[in-house]
Amino acid sequence: MPQFDPTYFAPQIVWLAIVFVVLYLLMSRVALPRIAEVLEARSTQISHDLERARALKAETDQMVAAYEAELAKARSDAAGIIAETNQEIAKKAADRQSAFGQDLAKKVEAAESRIGKARDEAKAHVREIAVDVAREVAQKLLGKAPDAQAATRAVDDVLKDAG
Repeated sequence: MPQFDPTYFAPQIVWLAIVFVVLYLLMSRVALPRIAEVLEARSTQISHDLERARALKAETDQMVAAYEAELAKARSDAAGIIAETNQEIAKKAADRQSAFGQDLAKKVEAAESRIGKARDEAKAHVREIAVDVAREVAQKLLGKAPDAQAATRAVDDVLKDAG
């Protein structure tokens, strides 16, 4: 192998030095500045993105705070509406109960009036029936019917004593 032959070491070292210097110059003048530019652009872009992310986070935090404030306001308004509705419902229920009570009182009064009339009617009929029964009993016991006025007076006297 020729590269291991010591006679060829000097030219190989010279060419190695020439190629190394050319590659070094090429890398330092062309490739490395481009790499540095790309790294700087990436660094700038990353810092810009981070700054934009901070701004968006601050804006998001403001929106969340505004949303929470609106939500609290909406809850407060809803609680007020519920309380107002409950008061209206209670008032309507009280009005209906009052109307029902008045209607019931009228019906009770009408029923008591009918009961009173029926009682008076029944008393009147009881008196008439009692007079008729007394006349018939007297006729069966005595053999003759007493006059209607005497039977009526006797029944009235008994009814007065009974109360």
